[in-house]
Amino acid sequence: MADYETIRGTGTGVRGLQIDEGLRAHMNKVYGLMSAAMVVTGIVAYAVGSNPALLQAIFGSPLRWVVMFAPLVVVFAFSATLHRLSLSTAQMVFFVYAALMGLSISFIFAAYTGISIAQTFLVTAIAFAGLSLYGYTTKRDLSAFGSFLMMGLIGLIVASLVNLFLASSAVAFAISVIGVLLFAGLTAYDTQNIKAMYLQMANSGDQEWLGKSAIMGALQLYLDFLNMFMFLLQFMGNQRN
Repeated sequence: MADYETIRGTGTGVRGLQIDEGLRAHMNKVYGLMSAAMVVTGIVAYAVGSNPALLQAIFGSPLRWVVMFAPLVVVFAFSATLHRLSLSTAQMVFFVYAALMGLSISFIFAAYTGISIAQTFLVTAIAFAGLSLYGYTTKRDLSAFGSFLMMGLIGLIVASLVNLFLASSAVAFAISVIGVLLFAGLTAYDTQNIKAMYLQMANSGDQEWLGKSAIMGALQLYLDFLNMFMFLLQFMGNQRN
């Protein structure tokens, strides 16, 4: 992974300032897109989750499998085809994906109390901010953890799919613990990687690529935040009677 200070040091003082400004603008765009996607997810989740009839129609029928797996299919397809999409189309697909995620997690408003959801969201936001700040500011190269985190993520997805059929509370607890730790690590790793990728391309002037890179970065951090929130909710959430 490219080192920030090394890349900065290759240019003049003025160029270094330009990179600093460009990096700040890029990261602001990443966080802005991520935040907007979280708003979309929250609105859809609340709208569906606060409607018992709609919830029953979705999760009380085979349609629940479509709702559960559609976001997974979309995110893999989106990642694979991003380079062929226009910038505006990529952004639209990103927000469509956020809406699908809101639909898939809407059941939490029926399963958990609103106060516990809000508390868990606040804890997640504080943890995410701290971890992302660490990833942004640390001089330590976190790229060595990339392969380990990716393998852990694949294992977590497989274990979660298997437990859909096993319905084991012990396995679910283990998945939740590992999930929180895994996405905590991914938050720091992805933040540093987004920063490094920008710095590698800072001199290219390819605004199309930089725009798509911001969308992909927002998607990565969005997934880190949302998954950490969902796993923490299993610990902190108070279930409705």
